[in-house]
Amino acid sequence: MTTTQVTPSKIMDTGLGFWASKTLLAAVELDLFTFLTNGPRKAAEIKMELGLHERALYDFLDTLTALGFLIKEGKKDAAKYSNTGEVDTFLVKGRPTYVGGMLQMANHRLYRYWGGLEKALKTGRPQNEARFGGTPLFDAIYANQAALEEFLTAMAGIQQCNFRAIAEKFDFTPYTSFCDMGGADGSLAIVIARKNPHLSCISFDLPAVEPIAAKNIREAGLARRIMTQDGDFFKDDFPHTDIIMMSNILHDWAEEEKITLMKKAWAALPEDGVFIAIENVIDNDRKENTFGLMMSLNMLIETNGGFEYTAEDFEKWAALAGFSRVELIPLTGPASAIVAYK
Repeated sequence: MTTTQVTPSKIMDTGLGFWASKTLLAAVELDLFTFLTNGPRKAAEIKMELGLHERALYDFLDTLTALGFLIKEGKKDAAKYSNTGEVDTFLVKGRPTYVGGMLQMANHRLYRYWGGLEKALKTGRPQNEARFGGTPLFDAIYANQAALEEFLTAMAGIQQCNFRAIAEKFDFTPYTSFCDMGGADGSLAIVIARKNPHLSCISFDLPAVEPIAAKNIREAGLARRIMTQDGDFFKDDFPHTDIIMMSNILHDWAEEEKITLMKKAWAALPEDGVFIAIENVIDNDRKENTFGLMMSLNMLIETNGGFEYTAEDFEKWAALAGFSRVELIPLTGPASAIVAYK
């Protein structure tokens, strides 16, 4: 009988996973992948363009190669580096599929704040700006234009694949109007409007965000079909549309606030209307969606009461809000759309 040898490889790979993470984050911050989009470059060219020191030049580039983010042909001085197809699609600035904004935000903020996870686990309190006497997360972001634009770019970038997926997978044809509550820079409304020319759309968010969304919508040529509306979704009534959608909104809030938002959505919808949440919905057994579970830990780091949830959790809240049934639609990676029908 053969026995499987137990090794510490997985333990060490996970425990020191921040090595790989920070290497990738540094490459994104330095904008290495955008520089390489026009073709293979030698290390000396990369060094000059990015202002790198020669000491760790090859260690840095070869680590990115070993991690699967670069392709290398040749050795040392003769080597040329280029992007993998995955990197060329998702980490080149200016492309609609760019997700580097989220990684930049992780590098600027989350990387250091996750150092307080142990304290968060013991206290249940955020470990971000609020821990050090600063303003709460969203107040701080919305008060600073540069931070706000970085945040909105990050959120839009990481969700673009999911926006396209829900536009393909959900049947919008029976409905005539749509509202994205917490619409950020208007990206979701733009994707939905382009795919469904019969819909009239609203992108709803706080006053500081409205000009950013309006600009993006104008540039997309959809100003006649997508209206921007500013307000506070806790203080103001929701627009009366056939579909109300929230993308990565519910997970920011505690259970009571989640239910409040769902009740407000129910009240604004007509008969046969639908409420859709796009989230990293955790599997009901809470064993498989690793990203969703870690995102819930991130909500601990970042918010006073936010957390990710399962489909069973959502179904319970939907019933309390008055909805008749719930449907789960897998999107891309760990994300799903969860639909509540009135």
